[in-house]
Amino acid sequence: MALLRRDLALALRHGIDLLAVVLFFLAAGALFPFAIGPEPALLARIAAGIVVAMAALAALLSLDRLFAADFEDGGLDLIFLSPLPLELAAMAKVLVHWLTTGLPLLLAAPILGLLLHLPGELYGILLLALIGITLALSLLGGLGAGLTLGARRGGILLAFIVLPLFVPVLILGMGAVLAVARGDSPVAALQLLLALDLGLLAACPWALAGALRQVLQ
Repeated sequence: MALLRRDLALALRHGIDLLAVVLFFLAAGALFPFAIGPEPALLARIAAGIVVAMAALAALLSLDRLFAADFEDGGLDLIFLSPLPLELAAMAKVLVHWLTTGLPLLLAAPILGLLLHLPGELYGILLLALIGITLALSLLGGLGAGLTLGARRGGILLAFIVLPLFVPVLILGMGAVLAVARGDSPVAALQLLLALDLGLLAACPWALAGALRQVLQ
């Protein structure tokens, strides 16, 4: 909890970084009407997909600094030498990433949906799916950030690693939204997304701790 409070305080102290993620999410999504035309019917059909894809790209922006600052100033070495299990320390940082990136994106998603003429009946299921999507993105992104920590051009390498891993998450999330759009039940897609999140919660702490140990030892 002390590490969680400390990382949250540091993240909020650099509020411009959080604002940049949200502004990128809104600005990049708002470009689509200029590219494909302002026809409301066309935008309504693809609005949910645009929101989900922009959320993935926006989450990617802040991943390369997830462990880099502590790695550069020696804070990560102190965490490694402390009695706190590295798995819990890594998960605290991933949770901070979700609180400072995933949660703001959830709050901004209805604004982008409004700009893209998202049908009103899809707002609820889109936000519900985004909770599972952003959590999975933070877990997978944290693992990618640990694997590329200390590497030259780590940001580019991180994108190559995590973007393919994002694809199944986005497919499951959009499956729930499309089910509601067709008038079907989204329960099956949401259950699969929840199962994926639980699997990542079980596996990522150990994998991320192992990646960090390889860098620090």
